[in-house]
Amino acid sequence: MLDFLKKEGIHPHLIQELEQFRSAFGTEPEVANRIRTPRYYYYGTKIWEEALSALLCGEHLLLTGPKATGKNVLAENLAAAFGRPLFNISLSINTDAASLIGSDTWKNGEVTFREGPVSQSARFGGFGVLDEINMAKNEALAVLHEALDFRGSIDVPGYDRIDLHPACRFIATMNYGYAGTRELNEALTSRFVVIDMPPISEDYLAKLLRSEFPDLSPAWNTQFCRIFQELQKKCESAEISPKALDLRGLLASVRLIKKGLSPLEALRLGIGNKIFDPYERKLVDDLFLIRVSEKQSAAELFQ
Repeated sequence: MLDFLKKEGIHPHLIQELEQFRSAFGTEPEVANRIRTPRYYYYGTKIWEEALSALLCGEHLLLTGPKATGKNVLAENLAAAFGRPLFNISLSINTDAASLIGSDTWKNGEVTFREGPVSQSARFGGFGVLDEINMAKNEALAVLHEALDFRGSIDVPGYDRIDLHPACRFIATMNYGYAGTRELNEALTSRFVVIDMPPISEDYLAKLLRSEFPDLSPAWNTQFCRIFQELQKKCESAEISPKALDLRGLLASVRLIKKGLSPLEALRLGIGNKIFDPYERKLVDDLFLIRVSEKQSAAELFQ
């Protein structure tokens, strides 16, 4: 990760502080398997520098923005860059305080406390990723207030207080407008530094495709970038819904092509067929046909 950050032109002072952080904090053997090598890299020097600066200052992050902006990819990348165990916490309307901090369980003939992911992050100095934080009820998230402010601790009713490890950080992600989302409580929002994630640029998407598919021809790398940018423009102008703006779907489509599926069929499977409105699906399919011939073979796309 450090080599990647240097290559991306991250300020040397930030990389130096990051190296000092990694040297200062070790990892308990029981959570060493949670230090992951990211599947994808996040590309965006400005966002990287903002996020690193905030976390090195001891702040917690809230990543906001529309679909396909790389919020979860960045969160995973940050945990790897800091060399910390990663605890993913997927939130929903059914999330309660016990599922976050833990609950009673029966073990060896006695009642003991079984830690939740927030408690584990606090104790082991992990990076807790609170995914889709605005889907959970505010009363469930109230348990985070004490952990995220100057107190830096969690009181577990009936047990003891857990003080946050100095390497512990929480990174929350949220999308606006998804079904089941709600306004985030002001008291909770004030405890985060907020980064508004921009849509992925054509240059950064090209880098992502090159790193994932090094044998993809430059011409087709450009074509897939243009397809995604045109989908982005249609979403911004409300011609189509955001369902079509699927970066995971684009990457899945290229993988299907590499397996031998025709480019047009792969794009339909990865992106087009996820749109259930017939009019929108036709618009997206027409966009594909402008860039990809029905007779195009998979072998032509790779070097």
